[in-house]
Amino acid sequence: MIVVTNHIRLRKGAGDVMAPNFTQPGKLQALEGFVKVEVTKTLKLPDYDQLNVHTYWQDMDSFDAWKNSEAFREAHQRPESGTNDNPKESPILHSELVISEVVSVLEAKKDQH
Repeated sequence: MIVVTNHIRLRKGAGDVMAPNFTQPGKLQALEGFVKVEVTKTLKLPDYDQLNVHTYWQDMDSFDAWKNSEAFREAHQRPESGTNDNPKESPILHSELVISEVVSVLEAKKDQH
């Protein structure tokens, strides 16, 4: 399994507003090899918010197919930038993509009644 994590540094206060955007139902759910998305927020950062968007894939080929799909392009379109008189400023300060392979797992014990 592949886990792709996007560490997104945001202006303070933007994390809670943006987090639900990454888990909206849509085309991603129907893609072959897609497993799930989890969004976590790093705690106790005084100067900015950080969301960690974890997407889980059965294999690297499935992730690559997503990256090259029309659904990916649609999901990553920038919102309206506002007007010339009132431009919207992006809350994103920085982002970093990390691709990992799951190599070991421990799960909770099942109740044995």
